[in-house]
Amino acid sequence: MDGPQRPETTGRLLPPTPSRVREWLPILVAIAIALPSPVIRILETAGAVHLGLEPLVESLIFGVGILAAATLLTWAAEVAETEISAGLALAGLALIAVLPEYAVDLFFAIEAPHVPMCNPDLLPDLVPTDCQDPHPQQLAIANMTGANRLLVGMAWPAIFLIHFLKTRKKTMTVQKGNALGILFLGAATIYSFSIPLRGHLSLLDTGVMFSLFAVYLYFTSRQPPEKDRVLIGPAAAVGALSKLPRRLTIIAIFVYAAGVIFASAEPFAEGLVDTGENIGVNSFILVQWVAPLASEAPEFILAGLLAMRGRHHAAMTILISSKVNQWTLLLGSLPVAFSISGGSLEPMDFDTRQQEEVFLTAGQSLFAVAILLSLSMSRWEAIVLGALFVTQFAFTDGTIRMGYGILYTGLALVILLRDIPSMPTFFGAAKDAAFDPEKLAAESEHPPPDDGDT
Repeated sequence: MDGPQRPETTGRLLPPTPSRVREWLPILVAIAIALPSPVIRILETAGAVHLGLEPLVESLIFGVGILAAATLLTWAAEVAETEISAGLALAGLALIAVLPEYAVDLFFAIEAPHVPMCNPDLLPDLVPTDCQDPHPQQLAIANMTGANRLLVGMAWPAIFLIHFLKTRKKTMTVQKGNALGILFLGAATIYSFSIPLRGHLSLLDTGVMFSLFAVYLYFTSRQPPEKDRVLIGPAAAVGALSKLPRRLTIIAIFVYAAGVIFASAEPFAEGLVDTGENIGVNSFILVQWVAPLASEAPEFILAGLLAMRGRHHAAMTILISSKVNQWTLLLGSLPVAFSISGGSLEPMDFDTRQQEEVFLTAGQSLFAVAILLSLSMSRWEAIVLGALFVTQFAFTDGTIRMGYGILYTGLALVILLRDIPSMPTFFGAAKDAAFDPEKLAAESEHPPPDDGDT
């Protein structure tokens, strides 16, 4: 389908050719594959039909829908990068891809004020009969921290692995335009260390985190579109349309894919959780790890597809942007949902386990930021990032998990000291990304090859 005889489409966009017509077929197939998910969800929600699917079958159906929607998004986003700010297009793509995580996490935050906690200090006859353990409030924090740690501990090393397998280079560079996202992620991370110290999430945290995300999004929107982007395959079919139909098609694909992902998120996650419960897996573990693995699937797939196509810069842009919006917008949304649902301005109080989880997640985030301050990721950094994440599963003791958070923080400080000489380059790139994006875009048109041994 992508043979050399076919003319390529760039950001300047060539007119349609007969060969382009064939490139619409994958788009139509992906739309058809994704369609059953929202249709089933709408019919079941309306009470028109109840299929009574087994949890595993339900997960497969809605998981395939998410995969098809993610594939559509990759094609639409490539064209969108030629229409609007490339950074904003990828940030928007990341936000759409993470919709399932928002749906699951906010569900728990909304439920929390209406469910009594099972206080072990009460006499048995005083414990509410309708209490839940673990409580939805605990599950909201578990889901949020699990999703953040999965994204950094699994997806970032996976992109490095794909890049290494394709190039055999031991260092993967990160585009200078991402310096701004890394800077805002660092600011949010430093602030997040105060949350476990205070022992709650409040509307103050919402104000700080929402403000960081808003400023990040503003500066990201100033980055210019990629006018010289070469489009191939289905993206070229969309790109070859005239201006108005092209823009309407991009919007339609984004809306359709977002609808599919949002409709599929809850049944996909619930199907996986129910499947895990059927085989005896703890509900806290399911919500912290299995449900986020399901809800993070769209962005994992998007980034992986881009990396496999040789666009590891775009893949990392999506993952960095996803981390920024999950560590600011998602975290800040929880106390809002909790307050509105409960009709109160009271904060979401933490127990010891939740404090440990937030501290551990903040430590991992700091380590990840320290790695990327050099605007690169080396092989050993990717290995350590992945290994520390994987080995956490062997320990449930709170003291050991706090130890992991301290280890992450200590390693971050070591790397920051090591990379002091590269910090002027990093902060210069962040400044250019914020205030002189045209200059940075010009430098990025022909990026230098990755450093590292071949």
